[in-house]
Amino acid sequence: MSTIDASGSRKPPMKVGLFVTCLVDMFRPSVGFAAIKLLESAGCIVEVPEAQTCCGQPAYNSGDRASARSVARGILDAFDGYDYVVAPSGSCAGMLSHHLPELFEDDPALQHRARHLAARTHELVSFLVDILGFGDISAQFDGVVAYHDSCSGLRELGIKSQPRSLLSKVQGLELNELQEAETCCGFGGTFCVKYPDISNAMVEKKLADIEGAGAATVLAGDLGCLMNMAGKAGRKGSRIDFRHVAEVLADDGSKPAIGRAR
Repeated sequence: MSTIDASGSRKPPMKVGLFVTCLVDMFRPSVGFAAIKLLESAGCIVEVPEAQTCCGQPAYNSGDRASARSVARGILDAFDGYDYVVAPSGSCAGMLSHHLPELFEDDPALQHRARHLAARTHELVSFLVDILGFGDISAQFDGVVAYHDSCSGLRELGIKSQPRSLLSKVQGLELNELQEAETCCGFGGTFCVKYPDISNAMVEKKLADIEGAGAATVLAGDLGCLMNMAGKAGRKGSRIDFRHVAEVLADDGSKPAIGRAR
């Protein structure tokens, strides 16, 4: 599906490379399929490069720049030639768009390629709203939901209103805002491994906020946050559901909630 520019000329559809992310690939592939459905609905041609790997964030955050650099070189090759690179994750999109060029400060040629990729990389809902101006959501979700703003998406990429704008178009959905929607859930990638007691206290507080909101379902744009919260809820015997926002926007209610048995 082509688009029309301001001069009235017909433009070819955007070619988007979907950065699936490790967690989506390993634990929740339905998020990737939902992302493809949304992007195609917005008129994009979507491809999923088979050669893609991790974004390199775990190594980067742990100070292992050599491993992060090695991973980054593969990403540059895998996503070369796409108009845009889109990820259903604020943390992975943040790594590619904000930190990848730092890994090649001693190599001008590779840094130029990294900057070019960084400029073309966006988180999914931000891309739909801010770049494409897309709002043609025909989904339905009957129930009260709360939305958790992930740290990377919110603080690094400025994602706050975009998911709420799209969710407002979902028929039957009622959004109850959390009192501390912007407070970290305690996951933080390797943070939850290095500081488990602090992480557990943080997610305990987050779950109490969710329960106080009276929502039956919690949505977010980062699977790491969702898995962390769902894990805590499951250990406490809570029946609250956790889903990626893309699944609801794409009207994909066929999968069990995150953390629930299939």
